Amino acid sequence: MSKPLSETFTDRRSFFHGAAAIAAALAGGTVPTGAAASPPLSPLSPLGPLKQVDAGVLSIGYVEMGPASGPAILLFHGWPYAIDAFAEVAPLLAARGYRVIVPHLRGHGTTVFRSAETPRNAQQAALAADGLALMDALRIERAIVAGFDWGARTADIMAVLWPERCKALVSVSGYLIGSQAGNVKPLPPQAELQWWYQFYFATERGKAGYAANTKAFNQLIWQLASPKWKFDAATFDRSAAAFDNPDHVAIVIHNYRWRLGLAEGEAQYDVVEAKLAAAPPVTIPSITMEGDANGAPHPEPAQYRAKFTGPYEHRRITGGIGHNLPQEAPAAFAKAVLDAARLAG
Repeated sequence: MSKPLSETFTDRRSFFHGAAAIAAALAGGTVPTGAAASPPLSPLSPLGPLKQVDAGVLSIGYVEMGPASGPAILLFHGWPYAIDAFAEVAPLLAARGYRVIVPHLRGHGTTVFRSAETPRNAQQAALAADGLALMDALRIERAIVAGFDWGARTADIMAVLWPERCKALVSVSGYLIGSQAGNVKPLPPQAELQWWYQFYFATERGKAGYAANTKAFNQLIWQLASPKWKFDAATFDRSAAAFDNPDHVAIVIHNYRWRLGLAEGEAQYDVVEAKLAAAPPVTIPSITMEGDANGAPHPEPAQYRAKFTGPYEHRRITGGIGHNLPQEAPAAFAKAVLDAARLAG
């Protein structure tokens, strides 16, 4: 098992949707561009029954699919999304014999703090610690870690801090580990414009606005981040239910304020954050991905290529695929996870 943090720092949708595309992918063929973007899920097809486990400071809500004895895969969603982003990916991986774990991040869904006294902290190290605590609680020694947005950053950090626990990595938008010091430097105006919501959240007006208009705000982010994804109201509403978490607003606001150095983190993560601020490389087998229509702020692949020093591939997914890549292109994402496992041997 790992060292303590202080030391180391269903009536679900049938996965046969898109069967031709995924069959080709799993056989090593090409994922058809058009087939990657799947239609919205049926409102009567939830990802699956939720489980709950005490893990660190949280009681984490999660879905589990596949054989309990299978090799483990952890799939991490981002903001403003939920576990439903993996509603088609998870069954595909489970069908290949993997034990697939899809947790709600802190501040989302049924993941809640076990104590009212625990700081509602969303700094990057805390979210990564949640991932490790979940592995420990479920007695998972090693897992493939994969995600997008906040989830990609979480998976990246887990791969850097605990490579002995992470077999392989799949990260949408590549290397997303940052630091407060690194965020001090201003960006060109066009790049700053993409972060408009970060500056909105830095104000008390923004905090109140997000609390009052959470669902509408997040639907706007979906539209801006995936401008070519024609999701319907039922698809969004399923994920939006996860935003009703009592700590959701506090977690989202703290995450973005911490990045700008406007909110303090917890002292127990200081050593870890100092290590992450040095931008350490990812040494485990990795596949990074990017949609060709990602409307959210994201780095160019050439900017982070040198950060991956183990076996590595980058994939550009075409067909109007935006920021929520697992939900927009589930066959391509599932293929990347399976291929990352093969890279790991």
